Formats: sequence, structure tokens, C-alpha cells
Amino acid sequence: MIICHKLSRGDCLSHQIWPHIEKGWKDDDKEIHFFWGLAENNISEIRKCIENNIEWWYVDVGYLTQQITRYPSPIIHDKKRTYFRICKGAIHTNKGKVNTPERLEILRNLGIDVEFKGWNTGDTKHILLCPSSQTVTYHINGISQEEWIKKATAEIRQYTDREIVLRNKPRPGNQWWERDIKKDLVNCHAVVTNFSLSGVDALLNHTPVFAEGHSIMGPVTSRDLKYIEKPLRPGRKTMEEWLRFVAENQFTLDEMASGKAYEVLRYQNED
Repeated sequence: MIICHKLSRGDCLSHQIWPHIEKGWKDDDKEIHFFWGLAENNISEIRKCIENNIEWWYVDVGYLTQQITRYPSPIIHDKKRTYFRICKGAIHTNKGKVNTPERLEILRNLGIDVEFKGWNTGDTKHILLCPSSQTVTYHINGISQEEWIKKATAEIRQYTDREIVLRNKPRPGNQWWERDIKKDLVNCHAVVTNFSLSGVDALLNHTPVFAEGHSIMGPVTSRDLKYIEKPLRPGRKTMEEWLRFVAENQFTLDEMASGKAYEVLRYQNED
């Protein structure tokens, strides 16, 4: 039985996504829960699934994709180029198989930026601090976003005197709204985040990252801030394999409805 948890907000994207999941996902004669984001009762319902050992999947915006419009109402502008991540038992995909380059090549042919461009090893300057949202930070780290920012800043200060620049989640009216992250990545030495997809932007734009190990960035990023002056910079082959892995874990609405998402993820999650 497929159970898609609908949110009450009428324009929530879950209302567009769930019919595609319900059409293309096989229930395998067991209870399977799907959640869009962490709003409303989703966190408590996810906990129930964990406590009762019930299979659950998390759906949210994709890793490598054309971006949706978020405010004031979410809009998918191009369904062929807009991907959504589908993660088993976590809010990020953090394990799976490196498959053929086919899905990554589809993204390239669609004109989506999936190119690893090398690392900036010249005269780098600042550290860019990019926290996840308040809800995600508390869910993952057990502290408020403000506490995480203070903790990360204090730890960075133990190992470097570089300028620390904060980039919070862009929201209507704040200083980061409609500001391209690429401007903040110019001459950036490293990005420090917990789960923010700003880490993916950084990795595609010359900048090494410190992030949680169980985030999507985990396989190609540093963890311990004592290495802030010498962050991990994986080679081109490793980065290409990581991009192929990422592309295997995000899907369009049509791929959800056709069963393609189910088939690919079944392979990804085989023991």
C-alpha cells in the first residue's frame, strides 16, 4: 500500500507529485510511505515509520536540475528539465551504485549544468558558511540554525583567520534573495554546510566543501574542520563518478509515473 502524505497547503508541489508516484510505484504488498519535505506532521510521521521499521521515502527538489520557482507559490516551469530527489529512509541519498553515464548524459543534453570544472587552487580568500534551513538543521543536528552557525564559526576560528561570510537560505526580502551563489563563490576557499544543496553548487564551481557525511555531498567532501586549510579536492574521475551516482537518484514527474524511478531506485537499493 502506497501512502503519500499530503500537506494542507493547496499549492504545495506534493499535490502535483503524488499522483505520479501513486501511478508508477509498485507497493510490493507492503506499506510504503512518501513524504514531501518536513512541514506539518511529516517529522513525527517519519519517526513513526522509523520506530515501527516501516519503509519510507523522502521527496524534495533535485540535486542537478532546473530550479523551480519557490515563492510566493511553487511553480515547475519545465517538466522535462525539472528533477526531484527520491531518497530511501533519509532526506538525502547517501549510498548506492555508480551506474552507466546514461542519466548524467541526459542532463548534459538538456543543458543542465553537471560539469565538474576543476578546483580553484589560486589565491582563495573567504570561507562561505551555508547552513541548511531551520527545520532541516534541527532535524539533522538537533540544534537551531543560529546555534549551528555559532558552533561552526567558533570551530572554523580555531584553525584559520580567513574571513567567514554567511550565506543563509534565500528568502523573499532577505539579503540573499535573487543573489546568485556563484557571486559568493568567487575566490572562495571552501564552503562549510551541514546539508544545504549550496554544497552541490560549490562542487560544480571550483570550491571544496565541508559537509555532513550522510549528505549527498558526503562522498566527495571533507568532514573535520581542522583541515579547513587543506580541504579534500577529489580527482576528476572521482567527481565524474559521483555526478553519475547523483543523477541516478533524481527523477522527472514523467519518470515517476512511468515506473522508471521505481526501477532505477530498486537497482540502487539492492543489497
